[in-house]
Amino acid sequence: MSNTKSNNLFNRPKTLLQLEGLFVFIASLVLYNSFGGSWWLFVGFLLIPDLTMIGYLFNEQIGASIYNIGHHYALPVTLLLIGLLLSNPLFISLSMIYFAHIGMDRGLGYGLKLPTGFKHTHLNHA
Repeated sequence: MSNTKSNNLFNRPKTLLQLEGLFVFIASLVLYNSFGGSWWLFVGFLLIPDLTMIGYLFNEQIGASIYNIGHHYALPVTLLLIGLLLSNPLFISLSMIYFAHIGMDRGLGYGLKLPTGFKHTHLNHA
């Protein structure tokens, strides 16, 4: 048995999670386009979830909690379901933008935050 690192993609969780984020980002763009969403709306709202970083003004624990709530897939899924149930194209568009943001972040290696520091994420420990 060797102690060398494996070159097998499926043995590298961080890389898999980043690829997953990239796929979510691309799928969001494709779906957003297919729903006919405004690209001005997309650009205007893409970075809105990063406002959750404001929690770090208080301390790292509060910052991580607020950031993680804002960067978890549960919120855009909920927004999408409401949009679909109400046949509301704005909610559907906003959910696709939200998915795109989270996917973009994960694809770039930004993960959910640990309470030990802003740069400590679930991707750093994957």
